[in-house]
Amino acid sequence: MIREATEKDLMDILEIYNDAILNTTAVYDYQAHTLADRTQWYEQKKQAGYPLLVFEKHGKVAAFATFGPFRPWPAYKYTIEHSVYVHENYRKEGLATKLMQELIKIANEREYATLVAGIDAANESSIKMHEKLGFTFSGVIKKAGFKFDKWLDLAFYQLELKGPQAPVEG
Repeated sequence: MIREATEKDLMDILEIYNDAILNTTAVYDYQAHTLADRTQWYEQKKQAGYPLLVFEKHGKVAAFATFGPFRPWPAYKYTIEHSVYVHENYRKEGLATKLMQELIKIANEREYATLVAGIDAANESSIKMHEKLGFTFSGVIKKAGFKFDKWLDLAFYQLELKGPQAPVEG
């Protein structure tokens, strides 16, 4: 079941995110986050009006996804960047794809023009999922991060959305 996240979901979300930090190159961070970190992040998402979706299975958050601003300058207002994470016990079940389909629907409804994905270049499963959803390769930043004693390349993919009927500056 896909639904909006609530504060009650934050421990499950924290577990998923910290696993990504500590055991994968999906997040270019070194230290596990705290519940206070995730609570602040949750409140910022809610105040800004960005979606924070969870996929619930058997009463537990099995995956989550969200989007937010791509860059802080006003001319980027029609471009957003997303993130999607799946609990290690629920990978390869299509949960990320289902969450992404819902995020794309929301992004189109809100008249964004471009959805950006920053993906560790070695993450073939995430790249394949994004390509199946229509994302196209935009480029790589080589040596964008250093983690687990190796350099990491960051691949960018983008999905062209419907965009606004009448885009405006300012």
